[in-house]
Amino acid sequence: MSGSTPVMIQLRLDEDWLEICDRTQLMPGRGLAALLPDGRQAALFLDREGRAYAIDNRDPFTGAAVLSRGLLGTERGRPFVASPLLKQRFDLETGRCLDDEEVSVAVHPVRVA
Repeated sequence: MSGSTPVMIQLRLDEDWLEICDRTQLMPGRGLAALLPDGRQAALFLDREGRAYAIDNRDPFTGAAVLSRGLLGTERGRPFVASPLLKQRFDLETGRCLDDEEVSVAVHPVRVA
């Protein structure tokens, strides 16, 4: 729609909201990597119901920044992403690894505004 206001995906960093991308750039079932001001990366996801999630993009098992390229799924109604390398699954709401309870990734508050 021409002239319409873009709908933005925003991440909360400290006390501020950082605009990451237009909502149209995030497709359900596919991740997007975003470089944060401090040099870290976040992996953003949109589920089929339109809920947005953001976790650290770095896979804690390999150190590679690849979680944005993982496969999305659900277990017991909880959304997760499976790492494309070793297939460990990370809960998108808590960051907890579903395959190793001692491992987790950071979760970033995210909103569609």
